[in-house]
Amino acid sequence: MKKIILVLLLTTIAMMSSSLMASGGFKTSPANVDVTDMASLQRGAKVFTDYCLSCHSAKFVRFNRVATDLGMTEGEVMDNLNHLGVKFGGTMTAVMTNDYAKQSFGAVPPDLSLVARSRGVDWLYTYLTGFYADSSKTTGHNNVIFKDVGMPNIFWKEEGVKEAVYDEHEGEKVLVGTKVIEKGTMAPEEFDTMIRDLVTFLSYIGEPNQSYRKSLGVYVLIFLVVLFGFAYAMKKDFWKDVH
Repeated sequence: MKKIILVLLLTTIAMMSSSLMASGGFKTSPANVDVTDMASLQRGAKVFTDYCLSCHSAKFVRFNRVATDLGMTEGEVMDNLNHLGVKFGGTMTAVMTNDYAKQSFGAVPPDLSLVARSRGVDWLYTYLTGFYADSSKTTGHNNVIFKDVGMPNIFWKEEGVKEAVYDEHEGEKVLVGTKVIEKGTMAPEEFDTMIRDLVTFLSYIGEPNQSYRKSLGVYVLIFLVVLFGFAYAMKKDFWKDVH
């Protein structure tokens, strides 16, 4: 038993360490998304198609499925989300072609269908709000959780320009956050809501059935509790004459 507990403890520590390394040692901020919030999902879908779909695709997501799950009509989706005019049953394809991406950036931007599942919603929220000005970079920006990222800060006009904040730790400068040095077109609360809506939508497309899965889990737990009651009663009846 002690060996099993030790193995579980070591596994947990290893997972926490790998997660910390993946984030560059910077603590993530809670995204606090709610995939049952239809209004947030609809706003997030609009932000995704207006900003992200220019370069990134979501090839596992179909417009008609988004319409069904988010309570939108075909007209609303085709007019507001489908900028390339693909079929209603088509997938979310990036506006930028792969050839142009390779010529301009040297690589094709990654597909975002499963990014929320691979990175996590807290990581995504921290990443999207973690850009700061860095004149040494080609894009003019760097990121608190993704050092030397190649992606430019596409929300700098809305968020404003931020600079890195450092603290001394054992004689070394450690990045601890950012602060706004030039205001954007949005108030901080408004921008924060927009990013949370976007992360909510990315969480949804990563697993469209997650709300159903979570609700089903409640019924499964109730079933197991009832089953335990019957099993315990049967055990008591079976062993009542055994001394």
